[in-house]
Amino acid sequence: MNFIFLFLGLFLVAESNNDNKKWGQIGHYVTGYIAQEHMSETALNRVNDILENRSIPLATVWMDDIRSDRQYDYTSTWHWATIEEGKTYEETEQEEDGDIIWALEKLIGELKEGDLTETEEREKLKKVLHMIGDIHQPLHVGTGEDRGGNDVRVQWMGEPSNLHRVWDSNIIESIQMSYSELGKELNTATPEQVEEWQNSTVRDWAYESVSYRDRIYDLTYNMRLGYDYRYANKDIVFVRLLQAGVRIAGVLNEIYGE
Repeated sequence: MNFIFLFLGLFLVAESNNDNKKWGQIGHYVTGYIAQEHMSETALNRVNDILENRSIPLATVWMDDIRSDRQYDYTSTWHWATIEEGKTYEETEQEEDGDIIWALEKLIGELKEGDLTETEEREKLKKVLHMIGDIHQPLHVGTGEDRGGNDVRVQWMGEPSNLHRVWDSNIIESIQMSYSELGKELNTATPEQVEEWQNSTVRDWAYESVSYRDRIYDLTYNMRLGYDYRYANKDIVFVRLLQAGVRIAGVLNEIYGE
């Protein structure tokens, strides 16, 4: 009996420590890889200079890396937004310190305006790289009821997980490809798609994420998810990674291109 309680305690701690991870590193790396493929030479060179030649894929995860640094606590609510069922974003009560929609609109505007120190520009750029990825993970635009699926406990391929983690990393990792392999595989957008996707707003991206809720929450009665669930939903993961990368490129080309 004591062993059971110890196991449950360790399980809950592990679950808590893994809550709210965003896309997972591989997913973010993929968005950065794809973004590089759609950036103008001028924009790419400028961004590389700002990042001090740190790669764009690596820079996409910086905002998760700083979550343990108290000086960045003000960004803790910038990884998600809430749009309640049957309501618009404007009708839903939002976080006092801002959410991902508010933060993206604000930081993109500030990068366009310029007049920033090198440190300010570098940090704002890395935040934007990350948040564009996050907002394309559908569960980062939550209902306000289950912390973006973190409270929905499931079994993934027989192992304990939660719905948010399934979409952040479990599906992607189960493909068993490196980020560059997956990025190359997914980078199939037509010129027409690139133009359409880049001609959209941050709020459009958020409502796209909302549109996938019915499929995401179509769960089995025993909450055991595996190959069937992956087969039914991996196309959503793939298109959202591709759209995020293309849109990162669009934003950076607009700011730093010729």
